[in-house]
Amino acid sequence: MEKIKINPPSDLDYYSREAYNTLRTNILFCGADIKTILFTSCAPDEGKTETAWHLACSMAEAGKKVLFMDADLRKSVLAARIGLKDPVKGLSHFLSGQAQATEIIYSCNVKNLYIAFAGPVPPNPSELLGSWAFEGLIDAAKKVYDYIIIDTPPLGNVIDAAVVGHVADGAILVLESGKDSYRVAQRVKEQLLTADCKVLGAVLSKVSHKGGGYYNGAYYGKYYGKYYGNDTEKKPAAKTTDGKADTGSQAAASEIKLDEKGDQ
Repeated sequence: MEKIKINPPSDLDYYSREAYNTLRTNILFCGADIKTILFTSCAPDEGKTETAWHLACSMAEAGKKVLFMDADLRKSVLAARIGLKDPVKGLSHFLSGQAQATEIIYSCNVKNLYIAFAGPVPPNPSELLGSWAFEGLIDAAKKVYDYIIIDTPPLGNVIDAAVVGHVADGAILVLESGKDSYRVAQRVKEQLLTADCKVLGAVLSKVSHKGGGYYNGAYYGKYYGKYYGNDTEKKPAAKTTDGKADTGSQAAASEIKLDEKGDQ
């Protein structure tokens, strides 16, 4: 397994750290059968990739062996966001038969975190994600990693997230505060349920923490922010509700073997 160097996760303020800790804890309590989790949103630029990435890093820091899979084959921003400069093989290479599974998963300088990049944009993203090869890859990865975090395109724009949903144990919907309408969010949720993908909860992103009283305003934030070493008042935050997914069999169509040791 090849090792790459990426920019370490950015420092988060008190509110964001607590939000991701809450999100991580809620997912851990969803049950041992919840290992493969996809992230999607209603529209672009709602913080979907950033939320999924920080959650993966948070889980890795907690000692979980995590695979972050970039399944946004249409418009991936992961490589640029984490400062990757060298060319790598990605998911589209594997799904189109141009690479083996072991060639597209990389270890990095973040302990316990492994990454599968999207690769070049293919002409048929939905068909590749709905293939037996993708299902087999997920089935093999579940035997090696504690959690698989899958970043998918906005479901309000393209159907890819629903296609991935049939092999995921659950989905988390990222909603930008004050942006998405109830009707649009419900339609995206129904699409996931139609794909037989349990909705574990929603993350409210880009929330302002100014004002709001004793427990959700200046006093609470400043007191605990100063106590734990941070006093920032406005940063993106996440909030989730958890639910337990139904247990289901995930049969692999092909036998795919991954390196269980990896390099760190």
